Amino acid sequence: MMGWLKQLGSAFGASFLWLVCLIYFTQGFRSFVWTAVSYQLKDNLKLSPSASQFVTSIAFFPWSIKPLYGILSDCFPIRGRKRVPYLTLATLLSLLPWLILGFSDFLRNTRTELMILLTVQNLGSAMADVVIDAMIAEAVRFERASFAGDLQSISWLSMAFGGICGSLLGGYALTNLQIDRIFLLFSVLPALQLFSCGLVEEGSIQGKALPEDSASNGSDMMSGSIDEEDKLSGEKPKVSTLSLRRKKSQKNTKRVPTAINKLQASDKNGSSLSQWYQSLKMATYTLFRAFRQPAILRPMAWFFLAHVTVPNLSTVMFYYQTELLKLEASFLGTARVLGWLSLMIGTLTYNRYLKKMRLRHILMFTQIGIALLTVLDMVLVSRANVLLGISDKVTVLFGSALSDGINQFKFMPFLILSGQLCPPGVEGTLFALFMSINNLGSTVGSFVGAGLASVLNISSGSFDNLFLGIGIQVLCTFIPVAFLFLIPMDATGISA
Repeated sequence: MMGWLKQLGSAFGASFLWLVCLIYFTQGFRSFVWTAVSYQLKDNLKLSPSASQFVTSIAFFPWSIKPLYGILSDCFPIRGRKRVPYLTLATLLSLLPWLILGFSDFLRNTRTELMILLTVQNLGSAMADVVIDAMIAEAVRFERASFAGDLQSISWLSMAFGGICGSLLGGYALTNLQIDRIFLLFSVLPALQLFSCGLVEEGSIQGKALPEDSASNGSDMMSGSIDEEDKLSGEKPKVSTLSLRRKKSQKNTKRVPTAINKLQASDKNGSSLSQWYQSLKMATYTLFRAFRQPAILRPMAWFFLAHVTVPNLSTVMFYYQTELLKLEASFLGTARVLGWLSLMIGTLTYNRYLKKMRLRHILMFTQIGIALLTVLDMVLVSRANVLLGISDKVTVLFGSALSDGINQFKFMPFLILSGQLCPPGVEGTLFALFMSINNLGSTVGSFVGAGLASVLNISSGSFDNLFLGIGIQVLCTFIPVAFLFLIPMDATGISA
């Protein structure tokens, strides 16, 4: 393990490798502080389940517009640099809200102000996620392409390790620390991340505002459309989660980007503003032209519908588990650890046994599995588990352990299909768009869940209609199955 890390460090630089691990660890460790946020909304602000879910849905909206951050850093360099300045800005946006919430009792206990600061914090986290993703892609492409899979693997391992640590320590911290101390304690990580940004060197692009990949692909997209048969045939690049799109970009960077040469020639003596405008215009046009292809639009529409048609009642269940079942924060943190472990097992299981299956079949069985697990919530709410001699804790642990693993069977096809559908040259930005669609669908699903809870008058201390709400959720889980025709019939996760 240490030898592998030393190889990566010598290939990309120890400071860059440290920054990658730190950012992904922080992303996973966010469960530590967001557990405290959930209790802040419930116990201190006394919000109802629907109001609490509304606040968190608004706060997480910045994750739904990730392509904007990619286009911004691609097209508008700051002092000739496209990544480190934006990463520094993103880290500041991630750091300051936690410091403010830690020191200001008024802002921490006021609904609107708290929601704004949480939204700003997510803006910084989402931007940092996009920028570090772009930095990884560039490092692999220009330095050591043979380390692409290794660099992506260490990223995911760092995030999983951060998630496990955050879930374990989050419950313990809530039992022994005040919430303001938890906010301040978590701010150490973005502060360390801010310091690490200064250790990474980035060369100036000297006025080249237009990304080469976007430009080269722009000429490709203008000369013809995406060949749906090629994209969905059995011969596909090897998929390893997010690394797929990066590997594809490596194969296409050898081509001479004629579009960028023409653009730079015409703007050689022009102003930076003109270059930025042309760069933004080309990136936007290329992205729009790629996304409007039916081969891309239809599958992404399914994944969006799979979220928005199913009301998310997770916040309501959190209130039920903590208020009625009296489950401790430390126990819920342990349940989340099992969820992280289940997620990793689900990923390994998919890669080992399911990637040769047709995606339509996988997604159909996944929706059925999610429906069955939702029925487990109905068992918990009806107290049928107690009649069967099964404790609440065992029921919650079992559900948490299975739900994340089964949901991964839907997320892995999403990653695979997204990678397969990305045309050469705009993998990064288009993949960010795909992830944003998925995140936006989750956000809308949370809004739908909050609305359902409000209509059924489910509130703190009043869970009489929760069984009915979960029943509606179960029925809605089958709606996406009716739209599986949007997924290409022969699409699988098999790799060449």
